[in-house]
Amino acid sequence: MKRLIITIDDEKCNGCGECIPNCPEGALQIIGGKARLVGEFLCDGLGTCIKECPRGAITVEQRNAESYDERQVMKNIVLQGSEVIQAHLQHLRKHNQKEYLRVATEYLLESGLEVPLEDHASNKTNTCASSPSGCPGTKTLDLRTESKGPRGVAQECTPKSASELRQWPIQLHLVSPTAPYYKGADVLLIADCVAYAVGGFHQDYMSGKSIAIACPKLDQGRDIYLEKIRSWFDDARINTLTVITMQVPCCDGLLRLAREAAAQAVRRVPIKSIVVGLQGGVLSEEWVESK
Repeated sequence: MKRLIITIDDEKCNGCGECIPNCPEGALQIIGGKARLVGEFLCDGLGTCIKECPRGAITVEQRNAESYDERQVMKNIVLQGSEVIQAHLQHLRKHNQKEYLRVATEYLLESGLEVPLEDHASNKTNTCASSPSGCPGTKTLDLRTESKGPRGVAQECTPKSASELRQWPIQLHLVSPTAPYYKGADVLLIADCVAYAVGGFHQDYMSGKSIAIACPKLDQGRDIYLEKIRSWFDDARINTLTVITMQVPCCDGLLRLAREAAAQAVRRVPIKSIVVGLQGGVLSEEWVESK
């Protein structure tokens, strides 16, 4: 199909890379010392990268090109955090790309992520819209230092038993892998069911730890999980990763995911595997190869 898409002049391009961070769609990479369009289906043709090129090597032209795929673009963008998601949505709105905006919003909702647009957050059909800045349930909170909860969330009385939770959110789809409580931390990656099986889970395992929970059988977005765990290793530079799973076979996928992410990471991080039984007893506990 014919559509607008960027083109790069190899003679003008010096491979400086200034265009790369200004293409959140992930359509550009430096290959062989030059900027390259690595996927026509990732380029929306709106030209945000053009003004960032100091040598004028990038222009937009109309030619036969593969159709743009907003859902594939969103898979790249959600890995980059809420600020990049918001910038991308505003970019689509500025250029009146209503259909792309609809697809992007749909993808975020399907993935259980916040849609960081004010009018969407205030829409009454959005049950998480109790704050003009979006869903308070997905707001990053460092409970090691926070004294107040997010707007729209009721403050609580002293719990009957002390909680060791030091962060919010905790679901792997919702966390930012570079949140302050992950940096240099000992991290627990926990199968959803574990905390219900282990009676003293908070006191026995969570004290002083940062956590994330996931279900390898039911959760979608395996690639997103893989990239977030890799980011813990390389970007947050975590100290250790402990993967706690149930004895059921489907839980094995969480440890496999962690080991696969470790194999893709640059840094080597010790990984411990703990498997618990259906009544909460520890069946095995061992350090495993991280690469």
